Amino acid sequence: MTSQLIQNHRENAEIVTDEALCKKKSKELLQSINLPTGLLPLNDVVEVGHNHATGFVWLKQKKKKEHLFRAIGRKTSYDTEVTAFVENRRMMKLTGVKTKELFIWVSLSDIRIDDPSSGKITFGTPTGISRSFPVTAFEEEED
Repeated sequence: MTSQLIQNHRENAEIVTDEALCKKKSKELLQSINLPTGLLPLNDVVEVGHNHATGFVWLKQKKKKEHLFRAIGRKTSYDTEVTAFVENRRMMKLTGVKTKELFIWVSLSDIRIDDPSSGKITFGTPTGISRSFPVTAFEEEED
């Protein structure tokens, strides 16, 4: 399904396929929409696309990745394809990202910073449940 969505938005999109440039481009994308650069800690990214007209973005990586955000003790899973519609301080209709709540994986569908002065970033699920964390927990971590 996400592959079809990507296909629908490829025309007139800016697409990068060089691995080194893909990592750089994903960080630049997050900066351009005022979200923390550590939000998508992906490795082996083989394609980044951004259709500026529709706001659609996608990232493709070689294999799924799990990442632990140490500051909040949350494990997050990133599928081989991550997609979203973006605007300032927000990612909507997000696909390919799940977080672990207790013992179950929950899909995320929305990431937003409603009030930058609050220092909080909010993650929403398709069911309408949301949870906020400090923005600093998603700044780029040193390995």
